[in-house]
Amino acid sequence: MVWHPSGDSIFACYSADGGDNQVAVVDTVGKMKVKFLEDKPHTKGIINSLMFLPWGNDNFVTGGSDHSVCFWEEKETHEGLKWKAKALHRSQHSSAVMGVAGLRFKELVLSAGTDKRVVAHDTRYNRSYVCYTLESKAMGVLPNPVDFHLFMVQTGTPGQQLHLYDIRVQRTELHAFGWKQESSDTQSALINQTWSPDGYQIASGSADPKIHIFDIRYNSKEPSQSLRAHQKRVFKAAWHHSLPLLISISSDLNIGLFRYTS
Repeated sequence: MVWHPSGDSIFACYSADGGDNQVAVVDTVGKMKVKFLEDKPHTKGIINSLMFLPWGNDNFVTGGSDHSVCFWEEKETHEGLKWKAKALHRSQHSSAVMGVAGLRFKELVLSAGTDKRVVAHDTRYNRSYVCYTLESKAMGVLPNPVDFHLFMVQTGTPGQQLHLYDIRVQRTELHAFGWKQESSDTQSALINQTWSPDGYQIASGSADPKIHIFDIRYNSKEPSQSLRAHQKRVFKAAWHHSLPLLISISSDLNIGLFRYTS
């Protein structure tokens, strides 16, 4: 689920199996009405990721287990405004697409898949290409909020779960970060990361009850800080945009609030 950029609705993605609706919109203003979008561009399996694009409009992209990345745009029809979808590519990935995101630099749509590929789609020229090949499956992609050339990819490599890239430097990673996982050797796609508002730090949940914080200004592969925050797996720790707070969610059913200063 993601918030619409206007902050008045939530978009949620589902499954493409059984001909069901693939994206729902929850209106958070008023009576919390739920509307399902009519288009069904994905052909099968779970839709793993939905992200709005950051270049001045309200379009979004989805990535699914059918190997495809789809672009959604609100268009005027004879019935009024309707969300219409089209596939950006269906064959660049050979397995499930786990993460999608928009990169403001050259208006690129990035996708990361379990086929160990990061694919870029240039929306201006309608051209897709593999820009990075990884050593293990990718489970997410996260652009830096300040430097529009940088993005982080989450992978399944123990001890090197996070990989930093500059889209201007093809085929090469800038740095790898990670942590020693105590409770399990497997990496979960349910674990997510967030950038700090200044773009210098990234916070990650983990299968251990810890929040790991990395600072990209330092040449270290280990966390700059690790917070023992919960009793069970931490799914995500998000930075508050104006206060020095980290907000976390966990399978222990608690929400954590942590005052944080770098």
